[in-house]
Amino acid sequence: MQRAQEEVDEDAGASGTILGSLAAAFPRTLPIMAGFLVLGISYGFLMTSRGFPVIYPLAMSALIYAGSMEFVTVDLLMSTFNPWGALMLTLMVNARHLFYGLAMLPVFRGTGRKKPYLIFGMCDETFALESADPHPAGTDKGWYLFFVTLLNQIYWVGGATLGAVLGNLANFDTKGLDFVLTAMFLVLFLEQWRQAEARVPALIGLLASLACLLVFGPDRFIIPSMVVILAIFILLDFHNQREAS
Repeated sequence: MQRAQEEVDEDAGASGTILGSLAAAFPRTLPIMAGFLVLGISYGFLMTSRGFPVIYPLAMSALIYAGSMEFVTVDLLMSTFNPWGALMLTLMVNARHLFYGLAMLPVFRGTGRKKPYLIFGMCDETFALESADPHPAGTDKGWYLFFVTLLNQIYWVGGATLGAVLGNLANFDTKGLDFVLTAMFLVLFLEQWRQAEARVPALIGLLASLACLLVFGPDRFIIPSMVVILAIFILLDFHNQREAS
């Protein structure tokens, strides 16, 4: 009887931790929900305006789950079949995820069977949330990261599907809606800036990105800025290690 009671208590504790992790994740993803729903709806409208059925934005948003690349894929599907060009374009558009993966290696450690989905579901907004606070008090880290990732994907898939359905019912001008994503990133950055104890990395990122923007232009500055930021961080780490020794 005592062992049975202990097992019941353990199950109740695990259930409470899971629900607590969900309760902590949901309010933190609300700003992303607002942006994803609007952008997802505009993406759904775009797909239906090009003649694609609802299943296309639904499947692409669930399986590709890379917002900017999904918008680019619309034109790829309408053009001549060119797998090599599609591969290189995808690498250029999503190369930043290589840096995300390196940064999240220690965060994902110990997440068990959830890790493959956490890797698949990593996007810009999820990275911003999870890197800022990967383990809030009173939560299980693995479940918290899982729910942040899952909720964000649900928002995106739901918005894209809703936009596709509505796009079949009415015409809608989506011009200017892409600014929602910029505003959302600004809010996330300001929140990280407010909570950060050391702001030097953020300043390095801002200055390096601004310099590369001026040199390479708005269409080609992302990858060079990431390379510059990574090189500066490597040099700073090397300098700190030399001083420590």
